[in-house]
Amino acid sequence: MPDQIAPDASSAGRLSRRSLLAASAGAAAALGAAGLPVLATGTPALAHSKDRDKGKSKLRVEPLIPSKNRGIILYSVRDRITAAPDDSGVPYGFEQVLARLAEIGYKEIEFAGYTQNTAILGRQITPTEIRKILDDNGLVANGTHASIQAATFQQQLDIAEELGMKNIGTGSDPTNSAYKADWDAAADTWNELGRQARARGMRLYTHNHDAAYSFLLDSGPLDDQGRPTRSSGVRRLEYFFGKTDPRYVYFELDIYWAYVARYKHQKYIDPTGREVTDLFDPILTVADRTTRFPLFHAKDGDRDTSVPNGHQMTPLGEGDLNFQQFFQTIGERDFHHANWEMDTAPGGTANRAQSLDFAALSYRNMSDLTIYLKK
Repeated sequence: MPDQIAPDASSAGRLSRRSLLAASAGAAAALGAAGLPVLATGTPALAHSKDRDKGKSKLRVEPLIPSKNRGIILYSVRDRITAAPDDSGVPYGFEQVLARLAEIGYKEIEFAGYTQNTAILGRQITPTEIRKILDDNGLVANGTHASIQAATFQQQLDIAEELGMKNIGTGSDPTNSAYKADWDAAADTWNELGRQARARGMRLYTHNHDAAYSFLLDSGPLDDQGRPTRSSGVRRLEYFFGKTDPRYVYFELDIYWAYVARYKHQKYIDPTGREVTDLFDPILTVADRTTRFPLFHAKDGDRDTSVPNGHQMTPLGEGDLNFQQFFQTIGERDFHHANWEMDTAPGGTANRAQSLDFAALSYRNMSDLTIYLKK
């Protein structure tokens, strides 16, 4: 269950990590002055410091995620992208929804399909028309969850190029297999497709769910089909890191699913039959190869051991995942792009505005993440 720190006035009845860090802003300056890394959320203490204007402070405060790199995957608001025209007053379709997201403050868009309800235009919208909506609202397409297959890859690159993308990817793992041979074959395909993407000025990326960080079956006795039944302790996607060319294949870490993997995939049976515990660390898996991760899904969750995933999805900043620690530790702030996602954001007909309301709340909380640096 979520940590019970102290009661407050929130609906969860506890002091959130974000609020706790904001309340600790006074200690931040002292830590920074001592040369220690400082984590903070909420309004920066130095923003109202008299010394700031006089130039006496030894620190400066910066957004942890630069405003130009704050994005959203449209899957989070898919209900309003695909909605038919209605009189609810809630935006629908690409033109209205993208305008609202820009008004909230988002600068980047990750696509999850290129279609809307045909009742809006009397036909389907085109990529050219979507690009104009992006441009009109000062938005940049930073990626997509498309179907990555060799036979249709050039067509997908055509659409991505029309939309101005620098990254093209998928929401699925390269393979769902637990065996090296299948990951080897996937690596061969992705290396080639990555070369094609690079030739057109784009990066190819794959997005994880929790199973991608489960353990390979790569050793021990064989089953009746000749497949290994035990593990050396190598995780599937981490094996794929080594088999793919870093010039051509990149990754989008879904932070929520990475922490679900930490909760679910802790044990394996080694070649001798012994059970081994190995905790997955999402921060370290990125920090050791940080420039292979241009994109992230900034998806939050409350810890809840009563559900299989060990977490319940929440708007960003309202859960237990420590985004402050995550983004501060992996470094390369200007290189990384954070796309907010919440699979469960749509509120259905009972609350048509919920996904866009959650988008606004999540953007505010993402904007509150700050870092203190020496001048």
